[in-house]
Amino acid sequence: MGLFILRRLGVMLLTALCLTFIVFFLTNLYPNLEKLAKNQGNFRMSDEAVASWLDDRGFTDNTFVKYGRWLGVAPGWVNEKDDGTVTGQCFAPDTPEGERDTFCGVVQGNWGTSLTFKDEVSSLIATRLGATGKLMGFVLLIMVPMSLMVGVLAGMREGSGLDRSLSTFSISTTATPEYVSGVIFIALLASSKFGVSPLLAEWGWIEGKTLFKGSATQAVDDATFANFTLPVLTIALYGMGYIARMTRASMTEVMTAQYIRTARLKGVSFGNIVIKHALRNALIAPFTVIMLQIPWLLNGVVIVETLFNYKGFGWLLVQAASTNDIELLLAVSVVSVIVVLITQLISDIGYVFLNPRIRIS
Repeated sequence: MGLFILRRLGVMLLTALCLTFIVFFLTNLYPNLEKLAKNQGNFRMSDEAVASWLDDRGFTDNTFVKYGRWLGVAPGWVNEKDDGTVTGQCFAPDTPEGERDTFCGVVQGNWGTSLTFKDEVSSLIATRLGATGKLMGFVLLIMVPMSLMVGVLAGMREGSGLDRSLSTFSISTTATPEYVSGVIFIALLASSKFGVSPLLAEWGWIEGKTLFKGSATQAVDDATFANFTLPVLTIALYGMGYIARMTRASMTEVMTAQYIRTARLKGVSFGNIVIKHALRNALIAPFTVIMLQIPWLLNGVVIVETLFNYKGFGWLLVQAASTNDIELLLAVSVVSVIVVLITQLISDIGYVFLNPRIRIS
């Protein structure tokens, strides 16, 4: 197992380098750099002014050199003006010559400064990632148990009325995009003029005008039942159908296995067959799917965070992409790649423990 993990870590490192270089190359194409210069300077800047702005900050250097600087394995750029002013990537303009750092990249823990937010990228990532992590945690607490329960109940008796009903429900939730279900939830539950909220307020069942809040801005710092329920429910409902369908298919296959027939012939109760014999084997495929939901939750909540104005990791990705904030966009991409690779590693290790045949081989 230790050698397996070491090999996987080596592949993860190589994959991360390749993917981050691709993202770095795409974000550093000249049209993007020109847009960045005009966003930070003036939209009416001439081509000469744009070229000067980019050259002063090392953006016109070789792509591999710039990538090495970003990683922290190549010296940072240094620019000395005619008046004696020296600026650099790794030090402030007023830093004495003997105290200037040469390397300042990801390896050194320096993710750069966001030109849009005028703040350290690492601080922005940590804050927004924590907000999305809180959202993901509540979503997983609702989505995983409910989807497994629906899938197991549907797969226990294939072709029954319960199976058809739950399968229809699962397909409907997956086929409904988040922006559709989110708008429906807001209209039905968070509107003071439409839906059920006016009726509940008229009957005196709720204190305010609406049952839930259509904006989750305050939930970043203070999550409550009123402002956090709708975004959590919107994401959980969309992801639940896929896991439920996978669980149902796996459960159906296990229930027709030979050892299940043998257990029935021996007189084992149906409940014990499901819990003790079928459930563990049926959870192998859904476990992989559940782990794949974590990267999707990290980056796929962009629509929901935008719809409910929840300033998390997805919202930060939209801001970085819209303003072409290269440092921030690279950091968001790196975090996304790391999360995907780590979840894949956990999925592979968990798959080995759940399936003894893989462990023996």
